[in-house]
Formats: sequence, structure tokens, C-alpha cells
Amino acid sequence: MTDFHIRFGAEVAEALRTGRPVVALESTIVSHGLPRPDNLRVAREIEQAVRDAGAVPATIGMIGGELVAGLDDAQLTRLATVDGVAKLSVRDLAVAAATGADGATTVAATSAVAAAAGIGVFATGGLGGVHREAAQTFDESADLITLARTPIAVVCAGVKSILDVGATLERLETLGVSVVGYRTRRFPGFYLTDSGFDLDWSAESPEQVADMIAARDQQATHHGGLIVANPLPTDEQLDPDLHDRTLAEGLALLARDGVTGKAVTPFLLAHFHSATEGASLAVNIRIILRNADLAARIAVAAAQRRTGPTA
Repeated sequence: MTDFHIRFGAEVAEALRTGRPVVALESTIVSHGLPRPDNLRVAREIEQAVRDAGAVPATIGMIGGELVAGLDDAQLTRLATVDGVAKLSVRDLAVAAATGADGATTVAATSAVAAAAGIGVFATGGLGGVHREAAQTFDESADLITLARTPIAVVCAGVKSILDVGATLERLETLGVSVVGYRTRRFPGFYLTDSGFDLDWSAESPEQVADMIAARDQQATHHGGLIVANPLPTDEQLDPDLHDRTLAEGLALLARDGVTGKAVTPFLLAHFHSATEGASLAVNIRIILRNADLAARIAVAAAQRRTGPTA
């Protein structure tokens, strides 16, 4: 294989050619984030949520070394069901392509591919961030530095509460990544509606977010990402007492078992799933479906801003 250009699904290619709204979706939630067989069902539901709100879904992943923006259902099924799918951050994309790998893209990789493909809006569950004890380990997600240099709007429910939320917000400020709450001035905590941290800015509608994207592009002074933090309603969040108890237990297990580095996040997420008897998984699914809907409405507003309302 010698041609490593990004491939486009037929529907996504046509949408980009004609100026229709497109929403990028990651594939790590399919291969690594959700258990089988829920992962494939939910992946299809996420795409349908984007369609229902008027946009075209572009799930991004790698099939046999080909980087694809707009996986078809057979490709999506492959990433959801086969073993050995690599988890790809930005640094891995070229190496994985050259070795013919199957791979699922992280938030960082999906953001980079989407921006390169001309897709301006991306929906995910929660961002990576600064890990607890990062002052000793220097453990920080590549999501942050990628968003500092990638002009994409990412709709998410904040960062996972198992991370150091305050330190993550400080790093985002230092890196120059814009953060706005959707109809809130409080940063969401993924499973929780409120992480306990204030935000300087909020947006009240998809149209206002589209204006923010347009202002960034037209001013041409800032080339980083825009995080749209979309909290769950309080009646849909994980019970806060259950959350805090489960997190404390998980952190104690980390210390006991000596789990460090890349193994920390999957370890804690698995602990949440088992300790909450699936409640955290149900919340996770609600998060991504709501974010897919909002991202699609932002993409529609952005497309209308460029071309005018369609009949």
C-alpha cells in the first residue's frame, strides 16, 4: 500500500462537496469504550442521533491501514467486533497506516483527522485531561495539546471525573483552548452535571456556537479548538453519592494494585461499570447521544450561516 490519503465514505464525501452539515464521531468508544455487544448498537444509535438532527455522521477509524472519514456499517461492525484493534492517537496514525492496522481513533486523532478532512464539528463523550498525580507522573492526555492546534468544535460533557478536572482546565487555559458551557457557566463533570468549577463563557443556542466558530475563522488570530461543554440534566446524572464512593474505591484499588499510566483510565472506567452495576454505562450512553444531537444542530447552524437557510 502506497496511498495513505484519508478516504471518505460516499455520503460524507457528497456532503462535504455540497456543503451539507457533517459531524465527526470517534471510534474508540466503539472498540475500547463500551462493552460488546452494546458497542455496535450504541455506535449506530449515535450516528442516527446525528441524522435525526439534520447532519451527516462521519465516524472516523482505520481499516487495514486506510484512514476513513465516514465508516460504513460493515467497517463499523469490524471495529466493534474483531480483536486487536489498535487505539490510535495522532502520533500513531502514520505508523498504523504503514503497517496495515485496524485502528480506532481517540479524541485527539479524531479531531486531527476531522480538521484535515474539512469537518468542523465533533461529538464525543468526555475529553481526556490531566491525570491525578500528574505533578509526579507528567501524565496528560494528548487530547489537550491536539486541541490547542486544531480548529475544531468539540461537544463533550467535560472531562472524565476520574481525572484532575481543575488541573485540566488550567492546562486548557494555558494552551489557549476556548471553553464554553452550553447554557451553563459551570464545567460539567462527565457523569456529574457539575464538576465544581466555573466557566467564563457560555452559549445559549447552536446558532451562537456557530457564530463563535465563524468569528474564530474570520478573525484568523486563533487556530485552536472550541470545547462546548454540554452537561447532563441533574435528573440524568449518576447519583453523586454513588459517584464519589465509587471513585474513592477505585483510587484506592489503583494504589493497591500499582496501576499507572495508560492503564489508569480503562481500569477506573471498568471499576465504575462493575461497582455501579451498569449505571455508569447508562449515563455514558446518554451523554454521547445528547452530545451527538447538539453537535449536529451546531453543524446545521454553521452550514446555514455559510449558505443561508435551505427550503
